[in-house]
Amino acid sequence: MSGGAAPLGVLTLIRHGETAWSRSGRHTGRTDIPLTADGERQAAQLRAVLANRRFVLVATSPRLRAARTADLAGLAPADAGSAPGAAQPAVLEREVWPDLAEWDYGDLEGETTPDIRRQRPGWTVFTGDVPGGESAEQIGRRADLVLGRVRPRLEQGDVVLVGHSHMFRVLIARWLGLPPTAGAGFVVLPSAVSELGYERETPVLHRLNTGPI
Repeated sequence: MSGGAAPLGVLTLIRHGETAWSRSGRHTGRTDIPLTADGERQAAQLRAVLANRRFVLVATSPRLRAARTADLAGLAPADAGSAPGAAQPAVLEREVWPDLAEWDYGDLEGETTPDIRRQRPGWTVFTGDVPGGESAEQIGRRADLVLGRVRPRLEQGDVVLVGHSHMFRVLIARWLGLPPTAGAGFVVLPSAVSELGYERETPVLHRLNTGPI
């Protein structure tokens, strides 16, 4: 932050639209599956929700479900020499950030929590082991890297991240100065809009799960 002042920009988080696996509760990390018809409809409705907003940066996860959600929401720079439509946001830059990828569930990829608990009673991704995947501490470090890239851009204006449920839950916790495991206390719904910002110099959660959910 310049001179100790909080950045003026707002950090908007948008989880990708519904997929068949998110609808059934299957842990979807590296698997790249498409949005459902409902997921595409949800994402397209975001265009009106975000209309008249101006974003200096849109960063997406490398997964296609995140990129597709951003496309349908109108979160792409306008063609050279053309003005953005009145019913969609203005975007100056768009990038793909590998660190925005969802939690790596390792050997538990594609399983539901009830399935996992048959072998690991009481398991949660925040408190249990994730064989072959990431621990809460590891994804917390990735979230910190993302926030380290975001903060300087917030000095220029608003930023959007388009990504995934568990990564965003951890990212919210880290924004608030909480341990990664505190992400268990937040729920991030498909195609929902959440906003992080500052009250004076204090990082705060402005909104959680607004929009066409």
